[in-house]
Amino acid sequence: MKTVLRGTKKEVVIQPDALTVIIGERINPTGRKKLAAALVAGDLEYVRREAIAQVREGAHVIDVNVGAAGVDEVDLLPKAVLAVAEVVDVPICIDSSSVEAIEAALAVCPGRPLVNSVNGEEEKLERILPLVKKYNAAVIGLTMDDKGIPNDPHARLAIAKKIVDRAEAIGIAREDVIIDCLALTMGADSKAGLVTLKTIELVRKELGNNITLGASNASFGLPEREVINAGFLAMAVYAGMNCPIVNPRKSRLALAVADLVLGRDDYAMNYLRAYRELQKLAQEEAQQ
Repeated sequence: MKTVLRGTKKEVVIQPDALTVIIGERINPTGRKKLAAALVAGDLEYVRREAIAQVREGAHVIDVNVGAAGVDEVDLLPKAVLAVAEVVDVPICIDSSSVEAIEAALAVCPGRPLVNSVNGEEEKLERILPLVKKYNAAVIGLTMDDKGIPNDPHARLAIAKKIVDRAEAIGIAREDVIIDCLALTMGADSKAGLVTLKTIELVRKELGNNITLGASNASFGLPEREVINAGFLAMAVYAGMNCPIVNPRKSRLALAVADLVLGRDDYAMNYLRAYRELQKLAQEEAQQ
């Protein structure tokens, strides 16, 4: 089950039991006032800097979301995608709730991108999957539908299966659908993390698809979020999640530890490389 993504130069292969692939989350204006202000002003220099920084910090794929209030996504998302492609050579994840913006970005995005996202809603399935097929992209399938996000792992699995089946029905290969088992805040529901982990286990066992997660949602509203995220990520990797959408600076080492413990990192080379590169970045910043 290999999902192949391509940037302007680099190819990324996502597959079970391989090293975890990191999708950098920081080009997203949600909760980021400076980025939101820059996007409203049409200033893409901030976006370029974030793309470069995240690749240096260990991101293998860059998520691009410009969904701030006052932004015309159809106009700005393709520009942002091109701005990122100018400065980094890794694959891009096109992230929007606007079908029109997704299509505009797909039309200009170099390589083979990932679309974030489709879900089990009929309208989304009917409009987004044909675009994924047309532009030969891969897509993230969210385990939610018209009724919202189920609080039962088997119900989320059923939605995942529906998305995969509908994708295959129009000629999208199963391996090109990455399932997002959805992390919800554990501060509001103490069982939320467990439901997500059980969903990951079911998807891995029953469908075999590669699995992503916006893991930081789990710690929302709680103190010491990085500690919570690190523990949750490690458990999610053990359950079968293999390409999370995270802040690489804060999560790279935790993910490297998970890969090391699971026997995927011969002689701890991946962990040591991550440690050294992050140490070097910290030293460079301290000297500025």
